[in-house]
Amino acid sequence: MRDILPDLRARCSDGIPFALATVVAVHGSAPRDPGAVLAVDAAGTVVGSVSGGCVEGDVYEVAREVLAGAGPRVVAYGISDDEAFGVGLTCGGTIEILVRAYVTAAEREDLAAVLDLIAADLPVAEATVLSGAAETGARLVVRPSGAGPATGTLGSEGLDAAVTDDARGLLAQGHTGIQWYGAHGQRRMQEVAVFVRTYAPPPRMLVFGAIDHAAATARIGSFLGYRVTVCDARPAFATRERFPVADEVVCAWPHDYLEATEVDARTVICVLTHDPKFDVPLLAAALRTPAAYIGVMGSRRTHQDRLARLRAAGVDEAHLARLASPVGLDLGARTPEETAVSIAAEIIQHRWGGTGRPLGELSGAIHHPGGPTGTR
Repeated sequence: MRDILPDLRARCSDGIPFALATVVAVHGSAPRDPGAVLAVDAAGTVVGSVSGGCVEGDVYEVAREVLAGAGPRVVAYGISDDEAFGVGLTCGGTIEILVRAYVTAAEREDLAAVLDLIAADLPVAEATVLSGAAETGARLVVRPSGAGPATGTLGSEGLDAAVTDDARGLLAQGHTGIQWYGAHGQRRMQEVAVFVRTYAPPPRMLVFGAIDHAAATARIGSFLGYRVTVCDARPAFATRERFPVADEVVCAWPHDYLEATEVDARTVICVLTHDPKFDVPLLAAALRTPAAYIGVMGSRRTHQDRLARLRAAGVDEAHLARLASPVGLDLGARTPEETAVSIAAEIIQHRWGGTGRPLGELSGAIHHPGGPTGTR
């Protein structure tokens, strides 16, 4: 959704009817995760993607039918080897897509309220009925506890209450997916399928050390959807002019800043200072956080010296094992930009459990099983 957020907000504010196609389920290998969207407006303009091009043509036709009044629909696409040039996925998986229209002013206003929250990086979840003993397309918007009541309805108070509770749990975890309920919200029943799409704030990338490698890392972090902060204790280097794409540039001692800022299990930390007076207190603090990834720049000799200093500071072996150092995958990188690609590749590999080996040397599915999808 974030990929086409400006386009959707513009259509809502300009009063342009459109249909929105959303991937709600993936089985096997598929190019896009649940939550990927494609929009088709009344003029036939298309933005977004649900399959990287495999089934967009057919989804376009379904969207035009829904815009013409056919009502919300869930369509599925799969493929077998002997149908490789038909409408389907050449990667061999199956996807299910919900297509619904936003034609009336009230429908667009309801969606615009959700889009505004996403644009403001405020957490919100959207629950939509897919099938079963409730109206397909019925919609409930859920905020975290204490941020306001749910709006909309899925058809019954019991179902609304159960989905609200579960959506808040999924939102806290950053997970998106289909949940099953009884018609009145009974759990352990499969009468109603509800797709819960969560929109958590973007994950954070904290880059320490205002060097040329940091500028390149900040650019690729922003490209990958992270909220990027660059921090350095030297005011001549920690400037907005040197890091124009960073969301935040901080001049402070790295460990002081880290101890005062929010770090969660989606945060990635890149330590590019390779200076013991910065590194040791910073890494000791970083290893006390739940950060998903802690990468540290430096040679193997520097890394061994750093480990000795951290042990002397009281850091145990279990915590030291969390360090990705020397940082990055072995790509043969030379320039700051190539090094940033190497670092980004390791972050992606760490997040999804990839091998880091060339796909041509492997067999089996190209796309790894999905994990949290609420960061995009």
